[in-house]
Amino acid sequence: MGVPLKFKRVPFLLSYMLVSIAVGEANYFKYKDPEQPLNVRINDLMSRMTLAEKIGQMSQIEQVNATSDVMKNYFIGSVLSGAGSVPAPNATVEEWMSMVTEMQKGALSTCLGIPMIYGIDAVHGHGNVYGATLFPHNIVKRIGTATALKVRATGIPYVFAPCIAVTQVCRDPRWGRCYESFGEDPRLVQQMTAIITGFQGDFPPNHRKGTPYVAGT
Repeated sequence: MGVPLKFKRVPFLLSYMLVSIAVGEANYFKYKDPEQPLNVRINDLMSRMTLAEKIGQMSQIEQVNATSDVMKNYFIGSVLSGAGSVPAPNATVEEWMSMVTEMQKGALSTCLGIPMIYGIDAVHGHGNVYGATLFPHNIVKRIGTATALKVRATGIPYVFAPCIAVTQVCRDPRWGRCYESFGEDPRLVQQMTAIITGFQGDFPPNHRKGTPYVAGT
């Protein structure tokens, strides 16, 4: 007469549970836990990084040099599409999204799985994208909002704009970036930065002044 099956399974189930708990603990990383304080997550991540990973994360490379394998093999932290830097001539929105996604997959496939940051020059709208609307430079908040929507539609979260040249005041109109300078008066420069909230969203009423903020994060 055999032992009832339910009694035979107890040791197996107990062993399975213990192994599962052990594996779960082994796969737990504080830096991936959003419930942990920010500094705890940062310190945990830094303690796990090799020198090569730290150098890679501090590096930003041009889109033309970036592939999924490059992101994976060199732990690259950021990629930039400068002016005219595109995945293909007259590339569609889908092609842009596919390019960024493949690079992100490469970054996430590394041991630590740190996502990359993709940035793009968009000082006149999403001008690198074929057929996108072009705007005057650094004018109003609505331009920032429209540009942000178009940039996000191509899978890109980071806009290299605006440049207000507050530390490089234009005194010679022959300078190629003279149009990016709003003058020596900091109050005037401040008034011309409304486009920033168009890009990233309005500051909430209780937001601490002087600290970074991006809507939805």
